[in-house]
Amino acid sequence: MKKVPVQFTLNGEDKAEFVESGATLLKALREKIGDTSVKAGCQQGTCGSCAVIVDGELRLSCLTLAERCDGAAIETTGGLAHGEVLHPLQRAFNEGFATQCGFCTPGMIMAAKALLDGNPQPSREDVVEAISGNICRCTGYEPIIQAILAAARANSLSAA
Repeated sequence: MKKVPVQFTLNGEDKAEFVESGATLLKALREKIGDTSVKAGCQQGTCGSCAVIVDGELRLSCLTLAERCDGAAIETTGGLAHGEVLHPLQRAFNEGFATQCGFCTPGMIMAAKALLDGNPQPSREDVVEAISGNICRCTGYEPIIQAILAAARANSLSAA
């Protein structure tokens, strides 16, 4: 299969790789770059566990071609914490018991981050809509919704 060069910024770091033409961003991130914070769930675009942010937009990495991300800025949960200091969403998920098996968590957090980046004071309905493409089989969603709202409140208090 033909290999194509791809360059992008991943969590603030420049990356360059040769990927197979037609390879997904999910495959490139996990297998080429080694960012296993991106989860491979259904690989059909229905579960949301592979969600990442590409140039400020939430994307399913299992449906996004890696070569289409040439020159893009990509964010994953692997780049949210600063050393031992968790991102407010990670902290809120942890404190609010919004993870159980944890498989959906990276995608949920990235969907929440995309929401809060554009709407720092979302309503409950905004949160529900933002995570509607992500499946969780463990928590029943309420702890996740509450964690996202708590992170939004924490961000608004720290900005004040």
